[in-house]
Amino acid sequence: MKVLIVDDEEMIRNVLREYVEFEGNEAYEASDGIQAVKMCRENDYDIILMDVMMPALDGFSAVKEIHKFKDIPVIMLSARGEEYDKLFGFEVGADDYVTKPFSPKEVMARIAAVTKRHKAGAAARETLKFEGLEIDMKGRNVYVDGEKLELTPKEYELLFYLVKNNGIALSREKLLSDVWGFDFYGDDRTVDTHIKMLRSSLKEYRKFIVTLRGMGYKFEA
Repeated sequence: MKVLIVDDEEMIRNVLREYVEFEGNEAYEASDGIQAVKMCRENDYDIILMDVMMPALDGFSAVKEIHKFKDIPVIMLSARGEEYDKLFGFEVGADDYVTKPFSPKEVMARIAAVTKRHKAGAAARETLKFEGLEIDMKGRNVYVDGEKLELTPKEYELLFYLVKNNGIALSREKLLSDVWGFDFYGDDRTVDTHIKMLRSSLKEYRKFIVTLRGMGYKFEA
């Protein structure tokens, strides 16, 4: 299991790394939210231990960004134990919330519980089918009438994001921010170009990508 530990305190990262590796897992580290987002774009992890209070980009904001393009379970770590902090953590997509100071053994037990729940839920939603269009979310495979498509990485991300938001109107600006990243410098034509390429690949099932004139797009099936 690959565990990403995100905390601006090196001592906490070291302690957690020791316990994670002791149980036979792989540990990776990030010292702030921006680094964590970048690492998640470039790599896959089974779970994230995310500190809340960090420089550059706080843990709550980092979780929101990561969940725009990756479905990774998250356990928040924070010295702030107020109820509204915990509730906000769950609102942005955290799976659990541990208050500092914590027992590393307790954190490991929570990791086991959260990953077990997540795998059980993921198994039920791994493959989606819309008529002859089949999308393997976990395997990142797309089939049209049984034929596997060869899409670019950005086409995959765009299609998966549209499908995850089935029926929801998405502006070009939101697609740029959520699919290309909050630090991407580009314009609306980038979205339109990739939508055109994606529709061409989907053939008759291009009908599921609906143009919202003057606004953006939505997946409707």
